[in-house]
Amino acid sequence: MNPKAGKGVIRQRFLEVVDEFVRSGYEVVVRTTQQAGEIPEILKQMQGPVDKIVCCGGDGTFNETVCGLLETGLQVPLGYIPAGTVNDFAASHLIPTAPLEAAKTAAAGTPELCDVGKLGERCFAYVAAFGAFTDVSYQTPQPMKALLGRLAYIVEGIKRLPHLKAYPMKMINGDQVVEDSFIYGMVSNSKTVGGFKLPSGSEIRMDDGLLEAVFIRKPETMADRQEIVNALLRQDLDSPLICKFQVRQLELVSKEKIPWTVDGEFAGEYGRVAVRCLPRAVTILS
Repeated sequence: MNPKAGKGVIRQRFLEVVDEFVRSGYEVVVRTTQQAGEIPEILKQMQGPVDKIVCCGGDGTFNETVCGLLETGLQVPLGYIPAGTVNDFAASHLIPTAPLEAAKTAAAGTPELCDVGKLGERCFAYVAAFGAFTDVSYQTPQPMKALLGRLAYIVEGIKRLPHLKAYPMKMINGDQVVEDSFIYGMVSNSKTVGGFKLPSGSEIRMDDGLLEAVFIRKPETMADRQEIVNALLRQDLDSPLICKFQVRQLELVSKEKIPWTVDGEFAGEYGRVAVRCLPRAVTILS
């Protein structure tokens, strides 16, 4: 449990959450996180066998838990009680956002296999991205997130509009090579990113061994920029300024190192990096 996630509502409801698991016949061991990045180590230190792991927090907390399961090789179902600001993963899997309802799903939900992505050696549960607005999540102050919720991301994003940077890049997708300058790129396994639904969301599956890639080319004119904005607002990515495709593995090469995020958290800078799908790598309770 990350007690600082989102607006901190989970702290008032957590006893009810634990009680739900006890009434469902489970012996519950609770650990609260003390610092970022420690969940894999918590999983490594667990004593004795467990029937399931349940994490409570935002997308970053969930990311750490998924990475920890892969690192430790634990083959147990994963429940999720979303308590962050946006909770993209929960939205894609129809996991309730109300803590007690999410606990019921984690206690008695249906196990479903789910793909996991990897950016280099860093795993991601639902998205790896670079460029415009991708730093909004981890640079937005927590008090602002708590006060404004999703609106906090929009406010921070608007501040960056005049400063969009384009990255010259080569994309290698099997025999297909594309070279261009992009202001934004993402590879995802999700129906929503940043709280907004992706186009053709009904065609996106979480267990098909494929990741969805979207790259936005550098706008050369004001008309180009307006076209990109309109395409995103309409949730219609059929524009010559936007590349979209599905991949199992994608190699990205750039002359300068590009900062990336995974699941809303800073993930380092890369000049050459491979993004790939780990098919049906974790079991999710939904």
